[in-house]
Amino acid sequence: MATLGFLLAAALPLAAGAATHTVTIEGMKFVPDTLTVKKGDRVVWKNKDVVPHTATAKRGFDSRSIAAGRSWSHVARKPGRHDYVCSFHPGMKATLVVQ
Repeated sequence: MATLGFLLAAALPLAAGAATHTVTIEGMKFVPDTLTVKKGDRVVWKNKDVVPHTATAKRGFDSRSIAAGRSWSHVARKPGRHDYVCSFHPGMKATLVVQ
């Protein structure tokens, strides 16, 4: 059931004026390590590493496994600071700020 919710959320169009931002996962890092977006913007994590990663915040979002060469997107709906990690590699840390 959670997968269905994710698929429906991913299929929803962005609000008028919303932007799309990209976080690259490469070299065992999230680049940029801090990204500020507006509520309603889409963030796409692109995994350019050869191993899977996640983008996992305690509250707000969890990509689950993003395979090498794949991507995952999330529409930022919850304002605030969202610190996140790769649950497979906890030393990989970054922050999404939603205004």
